[in-house]
Amino acid sequence: MAEAADHQLRRPPKQERSRERVDEILAATKKLIGEKGIDAVKMREIAALAGGPISSVYQYFPNKSAIIALLFSRWANELTEMLGKRLEDVHSADDLNRVANDLLDYYHIRIRSDRSILDLLVAVQADKALKNVDIAETRIQARMFCERGKGFVRPDMMDEFERVTFLMLQLAFGAIRLALIVPEDEADGILNAYRTMIAAQLVAFSTPESRST
Repeated sequence: MAEAADHQLRRPPKQERSRERVDEILAATKKLIGEKGIDAVKMREIAALAGGPISSVYQYFPNKSAIIALLFSRWANELTEMLGKRLEDVHSADDLNRVANDLLDYYHIRIRSDRSILDLLVAVQADKALKNVDIAETRIQARMFCERGKGFVRPDMMDEFERVTFLMLQLAFGAIRLALIVPEDEADGILNAYRTMIAAQLVAFSTPESRST
């Protein structure tokens, strides 16, 4: 959640102008990441693009890693909110499969349209502290998915279903990252193969009467 990353801030914004300033810093950082990659981005460049002195950046963020952490938290919050809305319409195991595909498609489209997200997620994967945050966020999403799946999944397999759901969510980024590297026709095949894997897992865990087709 975005709020969960407030501890990364030197001074969490309380006034409207302070919140706007933090948003300006985040937007500038995201733009620079898309243009140069995370490693090449400097704090002074962030300050310049955000339209203020570098002291105004350090006023809220102790370092670049803290900015990256908040950017990632907002990205994770976006995915979690999207997942929560889709899960409201789940009434069968087939609906669960549809939500899993919707999440994969949303993930893919967002990253394909904004490559700064890809750079951000790669940086998170390489940072031990942020990787732990990523894992924690994935666990939240997996629990949401599995909680909605109760009643459609065999009770004796629920623990294993939770482990597989967590794994599939973690592996989704790898599948999408690969799809963005290879030629477009091969990318479609990779994502379709991943969808087939998801569907097969759901069939294996679901009760026959929970399937609408």
